Amino acid sequence: MAKKKSGGLWDTVKTLIYAVLIALFIRTFAFEPFNIPSGSMVPSLLVGDYLFVSKYSYGYSRHSLPLSLPLIPGRVFSSEPKRGDIAVFKLPKDNKTDYIKRIVGLPGDKIRVRQGRLYINGKLVERKALPGYPAKGLLGSVVRIAKYEETLPNGVKHLIIEKSDNGGLDNTAVYTVPPGHVFGMGDNRDDSLDSRVLSEVGYIPMENLVGRAEFIFFSYDPDPIGGGSWPITVRWTRLFQAIQ
Repeated sequence: MAKKKSGGLWDTVKTLIYAVLIALFIRTFAFEPFNIPSGSMVPSLLVGDYLFVSKYSYGYSRHSLPLSLPLIPGRVFSSEPKRGDIAVFKLPKDNKTDYIKRIVGLPGDKIRVRQGRLYINGKLVERKALPGYPAKGLLGSVVRIAKYEETLPNGVKHLIIEKSDNGGLDNTAVYTVPPGHVFGMGDNRDDSLDSRVLSEVGYIPMENLVGRAEFIFFSYDPDPIGGGSWPITVRWTRLFQAIQ
């Protein structure tokens, strides 16, 4: 009887070890969950969204591993991001903090913002006005922010919002994306700390890319207009939605 109990305990321990190893393998090489803590990617991603990032999309680097263990030199099985991808990356400033932005510039591109409009390699990126985006204002009021559909040079369409075209980052110098780097911007153009701020984010090294955002598996509103609590705050229509 003692042997049976001992064997049963060891079987349980082995099962747990296998489960942990499988979970680590999936998290390292396939998919990793992330949540959205800020509004810099509104309206595409909202605070309270939980999503899966594909780790294999851009290849693997040390930042693919737990704690960014320095076991992978450079980047292996690498693949260049496409314009319009929403990518998770380690902030170049500290190589620790997870950031998420939309890739708008590739190596060699010249990026500029003038009067709120994005220019890539000297060409104005098309945008089409849409009905305003509802946001929370003072004392619980609802305000509408200008919303646009932007079309990148490769045909990828995505939504952005702009409080104005004369904000602090709406007029910039020309950025030339260095080799081995990409340029990321938030879809909430007037409320995003991104590659436009060279001292804080700047150009994103390919090595720092963690993966591409693929789909939302859960979402809830932590600060709903009009109040409310679980399960009212769950955004049921966003569950299992592909990210564009």
